[in-house]
Amino acid sequence: MMLKDTGERVIPEKMKITNELLIEHVARYHFASDFVHGRVLDFASGAGYGTHIIAKKCKDKVSEVVGVDIDTEAVKYAQGTFYHPLSTFIEGDVTDSTVPDKLGQFDCVLSFETIEHVEEESQFLANIYEMLRPGGTLILSTPFGEGRGVACGSPFHIHQLRIDEFRNLFPEYTTKEFYFQKGALIKPADFEAAEKLPLGLVICRK
Repeated sequence: MMLKDTGERVIPEKMKITNELLIEHVARYHFASDFVHGRVLDFASGAGYGTHIIAKKCKDKVSEVVGVDIDTEAVKYAQGTFYHPLSTFIEGDVTDSTVPDKLGQFDCVLSFETIEHVEEESQFLANIYEMLRPGGTLILSTPFGEGRGVACGSPFHIHQLRIDEFRNLFPEYTTKEFYFQKGALIKPADFEAAEKLPLGLVICRK
C-alpha cells in the first residue's frame, strides 16, 4: 500500500536522498543504534523505517523492536513495507495511560520528533518512564523553538520547547547526555556556545 504524505511525515520511498528531513530522521536512528539493546520500543514509529533500521542494524544485540503509532494507515504501511522477524508494529496512543500495561517493559525506548506533537506531555513522559526497566535507556529528540504555549511555524506542532525547557524534562533519570543536531550532524551539546543547532537529543538512563 502507499501511505499518504501529510506534509511532515517521512516516507523514504517518496523522498529524494538529498531531502534534509529524511537525512536528519534517518541519522537519529543510526545514532541510536550504538546505544540500543534488549527489547526496544520505537514510540511514534510513523512509517516504520526507523524501527526497521534498528531491527536490521542491531539484530545481534536486540531481542525485539516494537513500533507503536496512533495512525492506522501508518501502522499498516509499516507492517507491509518493513517486515523483519525481530520487529512488530502496533497501533497505539503515546498518551494512553494503559499503554504500559499493554506493552510491558523495555530496555530501550526511542521517541524521535514526538513530544512537540503531544498536548498531554506529562502523561507521555510518564508512560515512557513506566515502560523502561531499571537501568533502561531513553533516547528522545525534538526541535527547539520559542517554548511552551507559544505558537510555532509548524501547523503540526503544539509548540516547540526552548533549550532550557528541554534540559529540565528528565529530572527523575539517573544520568542525562544532551546532543544537538543539524541535518546528519549530531554532536554533544555545548550550552555555552553562541550558535545552537536547531534540534536536541537526549540519552537518559533510568
